[in-house]
Amino acid sequence: MPAREKPVEDLTQKEAAAELARLSDEIAAHDRAYYEKDAPVVSDAQYDALRRRNDAIEARFPALVRADTPSKKVGAAPAAGFGKVLHAVPMLSLDNAFGDEEVGAFVERIRRFLNLPDTELPEFTAEPKIDGLSASLRYEKGAFVQGATRGDGREGEDVTANLRTIADIPVKLKGTRWPDSIEIRGEVYMEKSAFVAMNEREAAAGRQTYVNPRNFAAGALRQLDAKITATRPLRFFVWGWGATSAPLAKTQSDAMHRLAEGGLKLNPLYRICKSTEELLAAYRAIGEKRPKLDYEIDGVVYKVDSLALQERLGFVSRSPRWAIAHKFPAEQAETILEDIDIQVGRTGALTPVARLKPVFVGGVTVTNATLHNADEIERKDIRIGDTVIIQRAGDVIPQIVAIVKEKRPKGAKKYHFPDKCPVCGSNAVRETDPDTGEAEIVTRCTGGLTCPAQVKERLRHFASRRALDIEGMGDKQIAALYEDGIVREPGDIFRLPERVRSAEVRLAERDRMGELSVSNLIRAIEARRKPALARLINALGIRHVGETIAGQLARHFVTWDAFAQTSIAAKKDEAAFAELSSIEKIGPTKAQAIVDFFAEKHNRDSLDHLIYDPKKNPTGVEPQEAEKPSQSSPVSGKTIVFTGTLEKMTRDEAKARAVSLGAQVSGSVSKKTHLVVAGPGAGSKLKEAQALGVEVIDEDAWIKLIGG
Repeated sequence: MPAREKPVEDLTQKEAAAELARLSDEIAAHDRAYYEKDAPVVSDAQYDALRRRNDAIEARFPALVRADTPSKKVGAAPAAGFGKVLHAVPMLSLDNAFGDEEVGAFVERIRRFLNLPDTELPEFTAEPKIDGLSASLRYEKGAFVQGATRGDGREGEDVTANLRTIADIPVKLKGTRWPDSIEIRGEVYMEKSAFVAMNEREAAAGRQTYVNPRNFAAGALRQLDAKITATRPLRFFVWGWGATSAPLAKTQSDAMHRLAEGGLKLNPLYRICKSTEELLAAYRAIGEKRPKLDYEIDGVVYKVDSLALQERLGFVSRSPRWAIAHKFPAEQAETILEDIDIQVGRTGALTPVARLKPVFVGGVTVTNATLHNADEIERKDIRIGDTVIIQRAGDVIPQIVAIVKEKRPKGAKKYHFPDKCPVCGSNAVRETDPDTGEAEIVTRCTGGLTCPAQVKERLRHFASRRALDIEGMGDKQIAALYEDGIVREPGDIFRLPERVRSAEVRLAERDRMGELSVSNLIRAIEARRKPALARLINALGIRHVGETIAGQLARHFVTWDAFAQTSIAAKKDEAAFAELSSIEKIGPTKAQAIVDFFAEKHNRDSLDHLIYDPKKNPTGVEPQEAEKPSQSSPVSGKTIVFTGTLEKMTRDEAKARAVSLGAQVSGSVSKKTHLVVAGPGAGSKLKEAQALGVEVIDEDAWIKLIGG
C-alpha cells in the first residue's frame, strides 16, 4: 500500500519523512493560490485533511518535523503594490477540529495543560468563523490611523485608505478610556445578496466577475484606488485584538462587548459556553442558521474566555493553544478530468496535477486538483476523461474523492506516469529505500542542477517573499533571465545592478520590461543587499531548512560566518555536528542535510559568489547579525532542560514560559546546557547533568528564578 494511503500509525519512519515532504510542498502551493492570488484552486476539505495528516505524522515522528513544515506557517507574504505593515503581535491562524471528539480533545488538552481538576473547566466563547479577509485596525487615542491585511501573519499590506471606506469601521471609537494604542482585528466580508447584485453589475459592464463573496471582498480591499473600494459594499465583524497599550478587560467576552460599545460590529451569534456540551450545542445551532445567513461562514471558533488563562496557555507555532476552529463538513460535486499535467519542483519532485472541467462547489469554481504522485493515480485508477467526484469545504483545496466508473468513456486508457522529466528529459526515478528496499513514493528528476526547472525553482524560492523578498523578481522574470543566461545562480541577481548600469545587460530592451520596471527591480535588489540572517538561510533552499529552522539557526549562531564555519566543519568535526544537532528543532536529520549542503563544492562556490567580500565579491550580500536573545530576564539566551515531574505547572507550560523569556528549551543534556530543572522522578538527564557539572535546580527555585 502506498504511504499516502496508510494510516499514520502504520507508517515507517522513511514513509513518514516522504509523506511530510509531499504534504509540505502541496500545502505551500495551495497557500500561495489562496492567500497571494485570491484564486483558490481546490477545497477546504482536502486542505484541512492535508494539514491534519501532516500534524498527525509530526506528532508521531517529532524528529522528522521539517524546517518548512506547514504547521509553523500562516497565510502568505503580502503582495507587491502596497506598503507593508509589521504586525506588533503576529496574526496567527487557528487549529481545526472536524468532529465532536476533536472538540472534546481540545477542551481536555486545555484542562491538562492548566492542571485543572476533572470537574473544573474554564468558560469559552463561541462565534461564527466568517469566510472573509482578516484585517487589523490600529487606533491611537481612539482614532483610526492605520489598517493592514493579515499578509503572512507577521507582515501585511497597508490598506488604510480602503478600510476607511467601510461603514462598519468607525473613524473614531465611541466613548473614552480607550488605550493610547490598540490594534483591533476582524474580518472584512461581503454579504451574499450584495455579492450577487455586484456581480450582475460587473458582468453587465463587461468587467471581471468573481466566483464567491470572499474573493470579491479580497479584490475590493486590495484595489490600489480607494475610490473603487468605496463602491464595493464591504462589511466588517470584529473578532479580537493584537497589541494594546493597556488591557481592555479581564475576559475575551467583556473585551469584545467593549469593542462593540466603541462602534465595531460584533457577530450577533456570539455566546458564552461553560462545557463541551454547550460548545457543541452552539456549533449545531449556528450550523442550522448557516443557510439563512447573508454572509458565508465555514465553522465556529471557540476561545478560552479568561485572558489570564489565555496568557498561561500561550501559543504553539502557527496557532494559539486557547482557541480552535470547528469546521463544517465538506461539499462535493461531479466534474470531468480533462488532462493530467506534470510539474517539477525545486527538489526534482514530479507532481501530477489534475486539470478539471470548471465546476462550482463550496462557493468556488474549481479547475485543478493535485494527484499527489503515481501511486495515487494507480490506486484510484484515474484516467483522462473520467467523471470524478471532488470534495470541498469552505474555500480551499479540492480533492478527488472517487471515480464514477459507470460514466467512464469507452477506450479510456490507464495513465502511465512519465519516466522522463518533462522539462529536461533526464530520467525520472523513484529512489529505493535503503532500509526496506521498497521504492519511495516521490518520483524525482535525476537532472539535478542541470534541470532548468529545478534551477529556476531554486532561484524563485531564493527571491520569494518568504526568503529574500525581491519585488519584481517573480516567476516570469526569473524564467526569462535564466533562459537568456543572465541569472543562473543567486549571486547573479546581485550583480545585475552593476551590469545594467554599465550597459552590459540591457533589461529595458527586453519584452515587457520598460525603464520604470527595470528601475524598480534594481531598487528592490539593492534594498536586499543586507538581508536578515534567517531570511538568507531560508533562501538557500537547504533540504529540511525552511523559515522556522532558519530562524532557530540564526538565533543560535547570530552571524553568517559562525553558521557557515560550523556547518562546514561539522562534516569531520564531531563537536561541530553535535552543536548543530543539539539546537532546538534541528536534530541529526536536519543537521546532516545542512552538512551535506555545505559539503558540496558547487554550493560553496555559489555562496562565494553570493556573500560579500571586499576583494573577491564586492557586489555580494552582507547578512546582518541576528537579534541577540533579550537580556531582560535571568534565563535569556540560556539552554534549559526540564526533567522529572513538575507539580506547580505542567511541563508544556514550563517550556512555553521559558521560551517566552528568551531561553532555548532542549530535550537532551550536553555541555551547552546552562540549567536543568529537575522534578521528582528525574532519571538519566539528571545524572548526565551532574556528570557534566551542569547547574540543577528544583521547580520552586525555577519559579523563583523567573519571578513567579
